[in-house]
Amino acid sequence: MFHNIFSRLKHKSKTKNKILPKIFADIHEKDSMILAELKNNKDIELIVKPLKIADYLIGKTAIERKTTNDFISSMLSKRLIEQLYHMNRYKDKILIIEGKIEDLYPKKEQSKLNPNAIRGFILSIMNNHDTKIIFTIDYKDTSDYLITLTKQQLKSKTEISLHSRIPRTLKEQKRYILESFPNIGPKKAEKLLKKFPNLLSIFNADEEELREILKNRSGEFKYILKE
Repeated sequence: MFHNIFSRLKHKSKTKNKILPKIFADIHEKDSMILAELKNNKDIELIVKPLKIADYLIGKTAIERKTTNDFISSMLSKRLIEQLYHMNRYKDKILIIEGKIEDLYPKKEQSKLNPNAIRGFILSIMNNHDTKIIFTIDYKDTSDYLITLTKQQLKSKTEISLHSRIPRTLKEQKRYILESFPNIGPKKAEKLLKKFPNLLSIFNADEEELREILKNRSGEFKYILKE
C-alpha cells in the first residue's frame, strides 16, 4: 500500500484558498482583549484599520461597543448620539453594552442620575435611532457575538428585494422610490406625495417643510440625499 504524499499538500491548499468572512475593527480597539479573541479564531479574517464610523464593521452592519461606564459617560456628554447619527449610513446598526447590567443603575447615594433616564435613553436608541442593543457579560461574550455575526454573513449571499412586487403605475413608482428610504412606509410616502407636487420638490424641500410628515426623521432624510 502506497502513501499518497500529495494528500497533505492538497488539504493545505484547500484551507489556504478558503474564503473567510471578514470583520473590520477600528485601530483604537487594538489594546482590547476582544481583538486577541478574534485573532485566535481561524474561521474569520480580522482586519484592523482606522474606521471613521463605529468600532466594528461586519458586512453592512456597523457596531459600536461601550462598557457600562463608557455608556453612561457618552450618554451624559451626548457623544453617543453623534456616533449613532453617523452610523445611519449603514443598513444595520448595533450597540453593544458590555459589563454587568446593575452597573448601569448606580445607587442613589453614589449618583444623582435617575435610573429612569437611563431606561428612557436605551429605549430612545432602539426606537428613534433604529439601533439594536446587545448586552454582553464581558470581552469574551462580546467577541463570541461578533464572531457569530461574522459567520452569518456567508449564509445570505443573495440580495433580498426591498419590495414584494414591481410597481406599474406612475403613482406606485413614486411611492416605491420614497419607501426605499429608511423609516418611510406607505402612509408617509402617501402624505409626502399629497403635500408636494412631485419627487423633485420633495427632495429639494428643507427640513422644516418635511418635519410636518417625517418629524425628527427629516434630518436623516436630507442627510441621505446629500451623501
